[in-house]
Amino acid sequence: MRYDDAVSAPAVSRRRPAQGEASDEALLGLIANGDKCAMQVLFGRHNVRLFRFLMRLVDNQATAEDLVSEVFVEVWRDAAKFQGRSQVATWLLGIARHKALSVLRRRSAEELDEEELELVEDPADDPETVLQKSERSRLLRDCLRELSPAHREIIDLVYYHERTIDDVASITGVPQSTVKTRMFYARKRIGELLAARGLARAAI
Repeated sequence: MRYDDAVSAPAVSRRRPAQGEASDEALLGLIANGDKCAMQVLFGRHNVRLFRFLMRLVDNQATAEDLVSEVFVEVWRDAAKFQGRSQVATWLLGIARHKALSVLRRRSAEELDEEELELVEDPADDPETVLQKSERSRLLRDCLRELSPAHREIIDLVYYHERTIDDVASITGVPQSTVKTRMFYARKRIGELLAARGLARAAI
């Protein structure tokens, strides 16, 4: 069975509720046995988050969309290889990161420096708050773009994807102590950059 068929084929309605409540680990077990509906549920849960993560790394919508598809192709093919050493979400981010780095290695350093983080506004905010947040977000984005790729990646995974230090170490393949050091210097640098722009340190 092809991955495209698994994602696009209509799900059997009587099976959706049960699978919709299943854990990611349970879904992977079903996918390993060729279950199309489980593949659709897992894709629905994680494709948007993976797309945003990849966009922050590759800064190109078409590329990010292609990479999301590649991630789930790999999941469809290798679901049985998941050993449960981390959360499924962490495993997926690790696959996505590996594929993004393969793309970035083919880019120039100048293009790499054009990465940026997307900050989402709260639709419940009033217009004045939205304007203040928008300005703060713009300044924060500018500061984040001035971080090194390694530091920017740590901030993204810890604060925007809410990964633990252990998760980040697993995803990036570096020791926990290195993750902590990078996070410390990334936050310190962001504080300095924000202060230089007349803005208090961001709550990160």
